[in-house]
Amino acid sequence: MPRPAAILTDIEGTTTSIAFVKDRLFPFAAASLEDFLATQGETPAVREILAAVRAAAPGQEPVAALRGWMAADAKVTPLKALQGLIWHRGYADGRLRGHLWPDVPGCLRAWAAAGLRLAIYSSGSEEAQRDLFGHSEAGDLTPLFAGFFDTRMGAKREAASYRAIAAALGLPAADILFLSDVAEELDAAAAAGMPVCQLVRAADGTVASGRHPAESDFPGVARRFGLPVA
Repeated sequence: MPRPAAILTDIEGTTTSIAFVKDRLFPFAAASLEDFLATQGETPAVREILAAVRAAAPGQEPVAALRGWMAADAKVTPLKALQGLIWHRGYADGRLRGHLWPDVPGCLRAWAAAGLRLAIYSSGSEEAQRDLFGHSEAGDLTPLFAGFFDTRMGAKREAASYRAIAAALGLPAADILFLSDVAEELDAAAAAGMPVCQLVRAADGTVASGRHPAESDFPGVARRFGLPVA
């Protein structure tokens, strides 16, 4: 296939270890929830999120709804937005640093330098994505990216979401390579017309679906699709 013009990538299990998200970010937000709401609950951003929680879970106390969503790892936009605000404080004061697999930063820099447009699509909020890459172990990588997309674009397992992202980037879907560890997300992107590749990282226990091309790291992706290798 022709070399893609853009790379759209997932985060958890793709650029970043699942363990960092599950064992570091999620517990950090859970432990900070009540204190954060007590100190920030009257700010406009948090008030807007709490209103969205009440609308999504009528009859429930917001904290109970949020705790339930956290326990279920629900991909609910107000939860993700609130987690993002909590993590923002942790990144800002140095308690959090964004994990990236060692092969990721060099390839991202090489791809951006070669003129490819880079973008993120994750269930984590756009703000949380910016914080992870802005306070990463490899430094601030946010200038490399042309876009950050979250569930406000739609669910990650729906083809319409990928068509919306292609429109937002101003590119045909066929020119955007999507990278993810989740086969169902790749199914949806492929249905929208994007070329795809599954990241199968042994440390995360990912299993190749057999439905899509698969590589164990970003240099493997680069070699398969004719991209620069860091």
